[in-house]
Amino acid sequence: MSKTLKQLFLYAGTALLAASCGNGQQKVMSVSEPLDASKFEAEIDGKKTGLYTMRNASGMEVSITNYGGRIVAINVPDKKGQLQDVVLGFDSIGAYLPEVNQSDFGAAIGRYANRINQGHINIDGQDYQLPQNNFGHCLHGGPTGWQYKVYDVKEANDSTVVLTIVSPDGDNNFPGTVNAEVTYTLRPNNSLAIAYKATTDKPTVINMTNHSYFNLNGDPAIPITNNKLYINAAAFTPVDTTFMTTGVIEPVEGTPMDFTKARVISETIDEVSYDQIRNGNGYDHNWVLSTEGRMDIEAAKVVSPLTGITLTVYTDEPGIQVYTGNFLDGTVTGKHGKVYKQRSGICLETQHYPDTPNKPEWPSALLRPGETYTSNCIYKFGVEK
Repeated sequence: MSKTLKQLFLYAGTALLAASCGNGQQKVMSVSEPLDASKFEAEIDGKKTGLYTMRNASGMEVSITNYGGRIVAINVPDKKGQLQDVVLGFDSIGAYLPEVNQSDFGAAIGRYANRINQGHINIDGQDYQLPQNNFGHCLHGGPTGWQYKVYDVKEANDSTVVLTIVSPDGDNNFPGTVNAEVTYTLRPNNSLAIAYKATTDKPTVINMTNHSYFNLNGDPAIPITNNKLYINAAAFTPVDTTFMTTGVIEPVEGTPMDFTKARVISETIDEVSYDQIRNGNGYDHNWVLSTEGRMDIEAAKVVSPLTGITLTVYTDEPGIQVYTGNFLDGTVTGKHGKVYKQRSGICLETQHYPDTPNKPEWPSALLRPGETYTSNCIYKFGVEK
């Protein structure tokens, strides 16, 4: 039976869900306020925006807007069976506009996630000067990266949202017309799978990721520093005072960067005597994953002691950027009037390493005509009681 997207996805929300779980029935109570889908209906640059909500039988809900391909809300059951919204964001399209809030909350980042040194790349002997929008570097594809573009909605239903975007040759000075696709799939086991793919008509670089800020406490007023963090990485890429990778790879052992055994983030996040904590203003680093691109091995895991909610990350990417909301400063008000202060969220961005185009010894982000770029990430939610 066909339905319009608006009919299918207008999200009025309910306070109580009856969800089947295993062999029995579990009542899942929502403690988060519902979103008003009408506030996401707009026209930007001649394209319509909307809110698309996926739901599974376990009670999990994921809401996505095609503006920036952004995850707006993720509601998952906590240890008491209550739905908690565990990502930061806004409750209207207007609040996402760069002239209102220059933010990456929940976005599908492109063309190139993270930083490129001095905004400079060289491909086949040809120099390209990209925008320098962050300490002299090109960050997240430049000031008008894909997080500020309207993706086209290719498919949308209760379990899948497929978004596409065409980035023209010269977009933020990147070469090549790129056709990219992002597929969000909500699975019955409370995992959200994100699959990226892209093609180009000229040699270019691409490195896509998701920039959700997670707060498994279910309340942005409670910093994520009480969470336990595990990162399956024996090494990381240090940064200088401009947050640019230095080009070396260092072991985490014996440093505050060592999360090979899960521990509470607050234990070391303020150790400014260590230069990397000082340079990053906390954690804002790429870890070199030990997973060898295998999707069946945990790349990272976060656990909230308050809600019991767990988030496990799987990826085929070689790296993961962990950012602890160091520059949130209380000047941004998010969903339902919640103020976002320092450490209100943690980002887990699966990726190629920062500045890979200028560091040929690292895994390449080069994409040529006739090739297809692919990247996969799974955010799997659970509960520890």
